[in-house]
Amino acid sequence: MPPNDVAIRKRTQIAKANRVMFVWVAAVSVVVGFGLVGSIFLAQKLFFNEKVLAEKNKTISTLNTNNANVSELEANVRALNTNEDLIASQAKPTDQAIQAILDALPSDANSPALGASLQNKLLAGIDGLTIQSLQVDPVIGVEQLSTDGSSDTTAATTTDSSSAISNNVITFRFSVSGSRTALQQVLTNLERSIRAINVTSLHIESQGSTEVLSVEAQAFYEPAVVVQLTDKLVKP
Repeated sequence: MPPNDVAIRKRTQIAKANRVMFVWVAAVSVVVGFGLVGSIFLAQKLFFNEKVLAEKNKTISTLNTNNANVSELEANVRALNTNEDLIASQAKPTDQAIQAILDALPSDANSPALGASLQNKLLAGIDGLTIQSLQVDPVIGVEQLSTDGSSDTTAATTTDSSSAISNNVITFRFSVSGSRTALQQVLTNLERSIRAINVTSLHIESQGSTEVLSVEAQAFYEPAVVVQLTDKLVKP
């Protein structure tokens, strides 16, 4: 065989071997790439499943704790319903004793109800007492005045920095006139009121044979806590 033919044949075999080697390297690279992508996907899937299981376990733990506290809560409510002080503070004989606690700290502002309570209970039935003025301020951001002058309670959608909202306070003021004994009874009624009342200003002045008592004070409420199950989105 001529030397040129031998050289050409060798070069052809070398080129063919290079092509075969390239194909094998490319195939192995594809297999390795798919393997790496699959491993990363499985790792991410495993990590996400662990996050979901952790949130589920947290929910189960919370529910178990709440269920375990139900019996203790029921026992405390039964004990409060037999409390003599609460029974003596009942507004109606048909009410449960624990209702006195709810009456003392209502779940909404309801300033008209506070005004009616002041006028019909705390300042009523006192001999020789005359109500000169009585004003209960609607809670800004919680209540709004309607067209007839009364106040409607609405849910607060914005955060207000005023103390009235942050401390759940209803401010009110009144002025009454009468004898010293009548004015003393007014202060006694405020002190004995089932609702927590904080007197911020008190002024007494004489007008002839009568005395005038001017009071500025605060009452309080505590918004109800809503307990409900919610959905939580767990992202990968």
